[in-house]
Amino acid sequence: MSDDVEPGFVRVRLDVSYDGKDFSGWAKQPGGRRTVQGEIESALRTVTRSERGYELTVAGRTDSGVHARGQVVHVDLPLDVWAEHADKVLKRLAGRLPKDVRVWRAEEAPAGFNARFSAIWRRYAYRVTDHPGGVDPLLRGHVLWHDWTLDVDAMNEAAEGLVGEHDFAAYCKKREGATTIRTLQELRWERLPDGVIEATVRADAFCHNMVRSLVGAMLFVGDGHRGSHWPAEVLAAGVRDSAVHVVRPHGLTLEEVGYPADGLLAARSAEARNKRTLPGDGSGAGAGEFRCC
Repeated sequence: MSDDVEPGFVRVRLDVSYDGKDFSGWAKQPGGRRTVQGEIESALRTVTRSERGYELTVAGRTDSGVHARGQVVHVDLPLDVWAEHADKVLKRLAGRLPKDVRVWRAEEAPAGFNARFSAIWRRYAYRVTDHPGGVDPLLRGHVLWHDWTLDVDAMNEAAEGLVGEHDFAAYCKKREGATTIRTLQELRWERLPDGVIEATVRADAFCHNMVRSLVGAMLFVGDGHRGSHWPAEVLAAGVRDSAVHVVRPHGLTLEEVGYPADGLLAARSAEARNKRTLPGDGSGAGAGEFRCC
C-alpha cells in the first residue's frame, strides 16, 4: 500500500469534530445506519457538485456513541475540483452538514501525509463523576456517573502499571489478524474543579474497546473493589477478565491526533504498517485497524 496520490489528484486534510450520541460510529455500515463518515462523504459530494463520491481515510475509527473534538481525516480530490472549491468548502460544508458534526479545517496535506498511518499518537479523554447527586444535566451526554466515591490517587497508582509497550489483549476485543500490541504513552486521572474526574489516555494507537476497558478496570480500583495492582495483573495474564467492564461510550472523546514533522510523515506511515511484536515474541501480526475504544 502506498501513500502516493494518483496523478491529477490532491490530498486534503480535514479536521473534524462530532457529538457521537446519534451516530452508529465513524465508519459507513450496511443497512443505512447513520455514521459520521457517511454524513461527511455525502456533504462533500454535494458541495463539490461531484458526480462521484470520495472516500475518507480516518486517523481512528470511533465506536457508536463516542465523541471527537480532534479527529483527522484525509480525502483525495481531483485537482480541478479542489481548485474550484478550496476557498469556500468549509462554509459550504457548515451549511450542508447536520449540526452534530463539523469540519473545522480543510487544506492541502503535505507530501507523505496519511491521516491513519502517519499519526504517532492519539489522545482520548474519558470523563466521569462520582457526585452523589449524579451528572450535571448539561454534561450528561459526555460524562459517566459512577455511584461510588472514587480515589483518584489509587487510580493513578494503578495507571502506572499499564504505561509502556505491552500486549493489551486483556483489554481489547480481538480481531482476526490484528495485533494487540500498543504503546500506552500516558494514562493519568485528574479531579477537575467542577467535580468531573478526567482520564487522559494517549497511545501510538488503540485496539477495539481498549480505552473503555482500561477505564472500567481503574474505576474498580478507585471505588475500592480491587487493589491498585490488579489492572497490571490482568494485563500480564493476557486474557479477558470478566471483572473488567467496558464502560459506556458517551464519556469518551477523541481530543487530538499527533503527527511528526512534515519530512517524517512518509517514514512514519511505512513504519506503522510493519508487523509488530514484543521483544522475544515471534508471533507478529499486521498493524490491523486503528479502531477505538
